[in-house]
Amino acid sequence: MSRYVVSLGGNALGKNPEEQKELLKKVANPIVDLIKEGHEVVVAHGNGPQVGMINLSFSESNSTPNMPFPECGAMSQGYIGFHMQNAIGNELTKQNITKSIASLVTQVIVDENDEAFQNPRKPIGSFYTKEESDQLEKSMGYTMIEDSGRGYRRVVPSPLPIDVKEKEMVKTLLHDGHIVITVGGGGIPVVEHNGILTGIAAVIDKDNASEKLAELIDADYLVILTAVDNVYINFGKDNQEKLEGIKTSRLEELVNEGHFAPGSMLPKIKATMKFANKGKTSIIASLNNAKEAFNLQAGTIITK
Repeated sequence: MSRYVVSLGGNALGKNPEEQKELLKKVANPIVDLIKEGHEVVVAHGNGPQVGMINLSFSESNSTPNMPFPECGAMSQGYIGFHMQNAIGNELTKQNITKSIASLVTQVIVDENDEAFQNPRKPIGSFYTKEESDQLEKSMGYTMIEDSGRGYRRVVPSPLPIDVKEKEMVKTLLHDGHIVITVGGGGIPVVEHNGILTGIAAVIDKDNASEKLAELIDADYLVILTAVDNVYINFGKDNQEKLEGIKTSRLEELVNEGHFAPGSMLPKIKATMKFANKGKTSIIASLNNAKEAFNLQAGTIITK
């Protein structure tokens, strides 16, 4: 029996709630296959597009108060977690498997002095044209950047996770045979003073949070499911090259050569390298190839 942390990218979950529900039906099946084989499964997820939409809906409303970012993150944990819980639960029922699954609202501790607060880089929300981006900067005071050739997006601070407040609860649930959905959207960022936790305006990268959780619960595999089948170098160019099995030493060389976009693939690479360097196995693969990836037959497999 192995312990898996399976992390689903927010951009891989579709553009709206209905699309998200349909895509999650596809990933529910391979996750249930893992469970049938006796493995323990923790599911994490991104929330970049979703938390951006939630925040934007409040900021554009004339009849509701503005909602702070930590609360928007909690809302995204709730509704994405519900969709995952529902999809996986329904698949368990179809296969006559009696197993409980729960979404755990998760607080992730960060350092308020993290340099990320002085240099926002985490893309959230929808993609915009240059003209729309300029208007949002003027009207809302947002920081906007061009994101991997796909358009312009708002960016917010993305501090590194230090600890997961609910880690012992995750361990207890796994020990008792339950499936856990947690660190949704990277978790709700909080700072700690004398044991008191306070939410702070930021979005923790879900890949970093998934890796930190995988460390804390001593997982065997960290699987990041995203919108592409593999990691590539020279992506989109004539000399594009697919990476399959790769060692962390070689991957670090490629990082230093600047092959991976900071707002896209780079956080996934760094998180999976960190986990693999502890003697574990990391995998980056597409949502469509989840079953094969769990069996080390698809995606980019990263080892020390």
